[in-house]
Amino acid sequence: MSGTDQRDLPTYSDLILPTIRAVGGLGGSAQGREITARLLADIAASEELVAITYPNRPKSVLVDRAEWARSYATLGGALDRPQRGLFVLTALGRSILESPDHEAIERVRDLDREVRERRRKRPASPTSGAADPIVDVNVDVNEGEPEEAHEWREVLLRRLHALSPEGFEEFVIYVLKTFGMELDRVGGTGDEGIDGIGLAPISPVLWSRVAVQAKKHDPASSIGRDVVALFQRDASAAGAERAVLVTLGRFTAAGRKAATAATPTVNLIDGDRLCDLVEQQGVGIRMEPVVVEAWFDRFG
Repeated sequence: MSGTDQRDLPTYSDLILPTIRAVGGLGGSAQGREITARLLADIAASEELVAITYPNRPKSVLVDRAEWARSYATLGGALDRPQRGLFVLTALGRSILESPDHEAIERVRDLDREVRERRRKRPASPTSGAADPIVDVNVDVNEGEPEEAHEWREVLLRRLHALSPEGFEEFVIYVLKTFGMELDRVGGTGDEGIDGIGLAPISPVLWSRVAVQAKKHDPASSIGRDVVALFQRDASAAGAERAVLVTLGRFTAAGRKAATAATPTVNLIDGDRLCDLVEQQGVGIRMEPVVVEAWFDRFG
């Protein structure tokens, strides 16, 4: 991108303290994607900066560094991950937030240094190609590595992006049907921005009319308020009580706010969440177990 490159971006270590603050601002616990969205808003990251990707893969460098900042905050003990994708502030994290700014910065530097030192002592392992020099992709999830670090997610997003727009719409509808939705494909001329319409189960005896839209945007792209609001109006005109908007990229803070500013509420599924759903249903992927030998060192 003209005039802008990776040198204009904060390093992952610069983002550790803002990450801890983002979790604090979200009430002390949040999903990974919520933390990333809050962090980007807090540091006032422009869409131009978010759009900078690695030369060899369609991954936002800034989002990648935000994920590694979250990983290091977890490995350093400022955050905990009681279950996959969910992060909570620890006593250490709260203590850092309560410290004066200069002290908080120094404590985070010490945390980063300690994590790096521990990781240097681990056996050599493959790297993910991220900007940070020590990246172990075969790590037990309880060790704090971000789910996003696993290569299969990027492979999946690249493969989905290679689909035709119609193929992506069909894929999205298929995945949603695996969760019990009854959807009819309505894409094509005159669809008014709706790719699927039907029913979504709320309970065994209660259903809700739902409209679906699939946007096959680049995984590094962002969807803002205008797109969300327009789909919301189209879904309302179609008599939908709920709506689902799916993209391979991410949603801006303004886009997420617009999703709940009017009815019907738009449920937003970004690329990361779509990977979660695909993994949960085992659609088109095969997860193989990996023995993390270093994990057993704790037992002597």
